[in-house]
Amino acid sequence: MSVTIKSPREIELMRESCRRLAIVHAELEKIIAPGISTYDIDRKGEEIIRDFGCIPSFKNYEGYPASICVSVNDEVVHGIPSKKRILKEGDIVSLDAGLIYQGYHSDAARTWGVGEISDEAKRLIEVTNRSFFEGIRYAKPGYHLRDIGAAIQAYVEANGFSVVRDLCGHGIGTHLHEDPEIPNFATHKKGLKIMKGMTFAIEPMVTAGKYDVWWLDDDWTVTTQDGSLAAHYENTILITDGEPEILTLI
Repeated sequence: MSVTIKSPREIELMRESCRRLAIVHAELEKIIAPGISTYDIDRKGEEIIRDFGCIPSFKNYEGYPASICVSVNDEVVHGIPSKKRILKEGDIVSLDAGLIYQGYHSDAARTWGVGEISDEAKRLIEVTNRSFFEGIRYAKPGYHLRDIGAAIQAYVEANGFSVVRDLCGHGIGTHLHEDPEIPNFATHKKGLKIMKGMTFAIEPMVTAGKYDVWWLDDDWTVTTQDGSLAAHYENTILITDGEPEILTLI
C-alpha cells in the first residue's frame, strides 16, 4: 500500500478541484425534475466541467462511457446515463461526479428526490448523508480507517438501513482511486493509521433493504438484489491537525 501525504501546493490544487466540483453538483441539483433524462443530466454536467477548463474524471475511466454516474432508485452507483431513462415524480437519483484540475482529482456524490418522494426515501437520503458526518468524526490523526467505517455502519444500522459491503471509499489525488480503500463498515483489522495531509473520498452507500448487490450486464451499474432503494453520499476530505476539511462542500 502506498498512501500519499499531500504537500501544501498539492492541497491548494485539490481545494480548487473540489471547489469546482461542488459547483457542478449545485448546478445539477437545479435541473433535477420529472421529465429530464439521465442523459441530459450527464450532458449538463460535462458541459459545466469543461467550461471550467477541467476534465471529467469518469469519462472513459476503465471504459465508463459518461462523465456523470446517474443511478436511479435501486441503482446504488455507476448507472450509465441514457436518453431513454426519464426521471419521474417520486424517484430518487444519485449523481456521482469527479473532475481533474491541473492534474488533481476531486470526487463527490449526492442523492436527490425527484419532485415529491416518500417519507422512507427522504429518511434514507437523510441517514445516508448523516452517516458520512458520523464517520468523519474519526477522520483525524491517531485514528484508524476502521474507526470511520465502524461509525458509518453503526449509525446506518441503528436507523434500520444497511451499508453496502461490495464497494468502498478510497484515497484520491493525482489518481481518482489511490490507496487506501476505505470500507463503510467495521473490518476485523484496524487498517491504516490516519495522518495529516492524507486526502480521502468517503462515500457511504446505503440501502433501505439488505446490503447485497449485483452488477448488471453493462458491467457497471450496481443495483440492490432485493430491489430496495439506495442512496449515495460522498465528499473528498483533507486530514488536518484537527477536524477534517471537507473539500467538496461550498
